[in-house]
Amino acid sequence: MAVAIQGEVGSFSDEAARRLLGEEIEIRNCLHFDEVFRVTSEGIVEASVVPLENSLTGSIHRNYDLLRRYGLRIHRELYLTIIHNLIALPDVAFEDLEAVISHPVALGQCERFFERFPHLRVEPSHDTSGSVRELWERNLRNYGAIAGRRASEVFGGVVLMEGIQDSSNNYTRFVLLRTDSGEEVGNKTSLVFSFKSVPGALFKCLSVFALREIDLTKIESRPMPERPWEYLFYVDFLGNLREERVRNALNHLGEIVEQMEVLGCYPRDESVRKTGI
Repeated sequence: MAVAIQGEVGSFSDEAARRLLGEEIEIRNCLHFDEVFRVTSEGIVEASVVPLENSLTGSIHRNYDLLRRYGLRIHRELYLTIIHNLIALPDVAFEDLEAVISHPVALGQCERFFERFPHLRVEPSHDTSGSVRELWERNLRNYGAIAGRRASEVFGGVVLMEGIQDSSNNYTRFVLLRTDSGEEVGNKTSLVFSFKSVPGALFKCLSVFALREIDLTKIESRPMPERPWEYLFYVDFLGNLREERVRNALNHLGEIVEQMEVLGCYPRDESVRKTGI
């Protein structure tokens, strides 16, 4: 299977794709998320794996917008534990470092590390794994890179410090996308809807789930470019489209909203559960 990801070999997206689909897949490495969605929608690849949200930094808004634009469907999800490591070229010591490069999101998830070592200059790169490759290509012996351990193994880097992210509870939710809607199996469903801006509209929309004791696991609003100050609402809930209560809820919702689109019904990743406050 040919699968598109944003990022290079050894990136977290690369690891997520292989965990979801196995080591035998053929990875197409894309520079931007727009390219990932485009080559999938055009059938150049059979599927793609993209991140939708991170437990520390929240949703990746760009990918929510692209999900709607290209009409792809979610088939599976994966919560990947994100462990950031400080990586350097062989025979380079920590004391030799003057700067650190990585993807801006990874840099932002390691703020406490840079507070401990304020002498280290921060420089953004397009990809975590790509920053390790850049060390080799430019022979940057006074630079370190922040990436996963897989990137150090692929490019031959040395891990100087492991687990330098701000929190050990750092997870990214990846989803497997395809052009077809699948077999509608699973216990989790994602959809998007919009409604006229009238008093109580959002309450009425959400009540169709509450009245049937359907658990909403996420709600995300995104602006509608064609209608300023109006919003699309992305919702994840626990339930299968074949369940009577789910069918009744969506039929009820369809009577309230202007537009509604199911983005996928798929198996829930049970590895990370909410613990409450």
